[in-house]
Amino acid sequence: MDAAVFRDPRRRFIPIASRAGAGEMAVLEFGPVDRPVDVIFVHANGFNGQTYRALLAPLSAGLRILAVDQRGHGASRLAADPDHRRNWLDLRDDLLALLTALDQAQPVVLAGHSMGGTVSLLAAAAAPETVRGLVLLDPVIMPRIMAFYAHMPWTSGALWKHLPLVQAALRRRAVFDNREAAFAAYRGRGAFKTWPETMLADYVGGGFKDRDDGKVELACAPAWEASNYSAQAHDPWRAMGRIRCPARLLKAEKGSTSHVGDGAGVMRRHPSIRVETVPGTSHFLPMERPDLAREAIFEMAAG
Repeated sequence: MDAAVFRDPRRRFIPIASRAGAGEMAVLEFGPVDRPVDVIFVHANGFNGQTYRALLAPLSAGLRILAVDQRGHGASRLAADPDHRRNWLDLRDDLLALLTALDQAQPVVLAGHSMGGTVSLLAAAAAPETVRGLVLLDPVIMPRIMAFYAHMPWTSGALWKHLPLVQAALRRRAVFDNREAAFAAYRGRGAFKTWPETMLADYVGGGFKDRDDGKVELACAPAWEASNYSAQAHDPWRAMGRIRCPARLLKAEKGSTSHVGDGAGVMRRHPSIRVETVPGTSHFLPMERPDLAREAIFEMAAG
């Protein structure tokens, strides 16, 4: 891999017939078009595919990669109703529909950050014949007891909506005068404190839509972002037992959302899964150590 090679990605809209609702999924396509898709990259909650351009672009010398905008995010044209959501199976079904739309004989590597990692895991468990490897960058895996309670009828959303993370998402500012103002408001603050400016600029570039009044608005509505935090009645633990492909889980050292302990128990039960804690990283591991994330994706795709 020549890490110095950068190629501008191409914007595509791919029609998908998802059980969650048909429409067009927006993707950024990296690399040569004369080969099957090697990697599909799935972003975190509230983000978009363009956020990870600097991470993925160096891989375009030899790999064909699609960075998707999930339902309710970025430029995708897929209905996103936050009411009554209980899980991320709608996002899983969108990813499965994209794999069907690609209609290629060669299975792909799925890679993802945070929610995107979990959605990738759920998809690999549902259609193992279509996935040949997983790279999970601090995926959201709740403790088993919390996953159990998330499935109970009395936790159909009302309880989870009171979580501080959900409330913070609902209060998030959605409209700015322009993208430059949004960038200035985010730079060096809060969740973006450890981000390189290039990745922050890409996040803002792909994460806002233009309004008729000349201002810009978050493409991922705060209510949709909040619904992703509260909709936790899916089961990544069960999915780990159903995948057939090798998987690498890179876990943040501080504030990780992957509640798998040191990973030793997971690796004993599931020998195909390799869990690694990356020193000095937070949940924003791909922004802080893109070199390690990139190498993990390349090794899985080239293996």
